[in-house]
Amino acid sequence: MDTKVLQFKHITLEVETPIAYVTMNRPNKRNALSQEHMEELTECFFTIGKSKEISVVILRGNGPAFCAGHDLKEMLNETPVFYQQLFDTCIKMMETIQSIPQPVIAQVHGIATAAGCQLVATCDLAIASEESTFATPGVKIGLFCSTPMVALSRAVGRKKAMEMLLTGDSLSAEDAVAAGLINKAVPANQLEEETKLLATKISQASSYTVGVGKQSFYQQIEMQQNLAYAYTKQVMSMNAAAVDASEGMCAFIEKRKPEWKGC
Repeated sequence: MDTKVLQFKHITLEVETPIAYVTMNRPNKRNALSQEHMEELTECFFTIGKSKEISVVILRGNGPAFCAGHDLKEMLNETPVFYQQLFDTCIKMMETIQSIPQPVIAQVHGIATAAGCQLVATCDLAIASEESTFATPGVKIGLFCSTPMVALSRAVGRKKAMEMLLTGDSLSAEDAVAAGLINKAVPANQLEEETKLLATKISQASSYTVGVGKQSFYQQIEMQQNLAYAYTKQVMSMNAAAVDASEGMCAFIEKRKPEWKGC
């Protein structure tokens, strides 16, 4: 799939094989998620998901913030049908991020609020600058962050999720690490380097194996333990019979670097 032909209004896509950089580009709106913006992100991630050349995706924001959530000006005085369509679009975007085989790393700076916090919680991994803050402040404006709650409550503990949702208070980057919302907080001048370092490390593994692992992670995470073991046994048996698994095991035994085939 040729990602170079994609043209967007609200995002940019740059590919430095094997890493793709998806940049939200509404800096004057703090990258607020309009309907069109979310549709573009969905299309972009869906297309990336079909690429054999891309192993990892870094999602970041241009301007002073990562993402300020939904575009509230777009939402004023609309109909229930409009809101249903808007949140359908948001859910499709979030599900697309988790359904593609490539791991998606959020590179967070500034604020990540409401649906922006949901976006961080949805990404497979997240690294943030130490100055970043995270919040689900919808309760303060009469609009409870119900859809962000889905991703947030699956990323952090129940008590912390409820505290964030009920108070709308911000979480520091340090506290976000402790809560499990992000993986690491680093000085702002190291954010890009640290995120790329993580992406590069992941890209050295078999893209086929990583894709199998990502899909099975989200499938098993909500299962009962016995069902999760039954499911992952089948996945691992299939994986063990794959070309890259055979190559990886042989390379380990022979003390050499594996040559991945992506299958």
